[in-house]
Amino acid sequence: MTGQVHFLPADAQGVARVVFDHPGKLNALNAQMWRELRTGFDALATQPQVRVLLLQGAGGAFVAGGDIEEFPAFRFQADTLAHFHEELVAPALEAMWWCDLPMVAQIEGACVGGGLEIAACCDLRLCGEASRFGVPIAKLGFPMAPREIEIVARVIGETVLRELLLEARVLNAQEARERGLVTRVLPDALVADEALRCARQIARLSPQAMKLNKQALRRFASGPPSQRAEREPHYAYAPSAEHREGLAAFNEKRPARFDAPAQEPPPSSESSS
Repeated sequence: MTGQVHFLPADAQGVARVVFDHPGKLNALNAQMWRELRTGFDALATQPQVRVLLLQGAGGAFVAGGDIEEFPAFRFQADTLAHFHEELVAPALEAMWWCDLPMVAQIEGACVGGGLEIAACCDLRLCGEASRFGVPIAKLGFPMAPREIEIVARVIGETVLRELLLEARVLNAQEARERGLVTRVLPDALVADEALRCARQIARLSPQAMKLNKQALRRFASGPPSQRAEREPHYAYAPSAEHREGLAAFNEKRPARFDAPAQEPPPSSESSS
């Protein structure tokens, strides 16, 4: 059975799942799975019922890198190698990076290579005590692709990425937590329950606030400080229904209800181009 990336529909709370499933290979990613990842994220723009994404691997592992068995088919020629990284891997990671939905990574077992790249694109990373993190590809004779370095380094930091790449280090869960690579370390048996609890907690909050927070965080991570003209569109949420509901609920001492679609603010100045 070949590997697949399953995009499961949102539950009643608005939590949808992205499941990496490659039986017998610890969910190692092949070329088709990278295509499915990008296609699935592109389609999320048409699914307003989704409030949070929970990313997980099947069978007790997250993602153990790439499917090395298929590497000889494209890695030994520059054009086919460039196509794999520039046209398959990078666009999938960029689709995740530009996604305005909050993403929670449920990390169990191996989170290596492409798995680490995917986890780095998530907002919160919850892992089990037995989890392992790294990009030990120097042992296989090749470096990380440039676009992938750009995406991962701005999330986990250049210092940590240098350690992982240049020493081919594989970190245990506690080491990853100490370096800021993961949000929380949990007993292995509790990871799934805590990740779902976390995702459902986020789903109860304002979707509009989540979207605007993610847009502002991307701007912060992408370069020099923004100018006021670039920041002005952020405040267009002022008269929105969600903003009014959140403050009214606080003053009335009741839970906020963010069930109705929020008033859409004008497009921000942020662009993926």
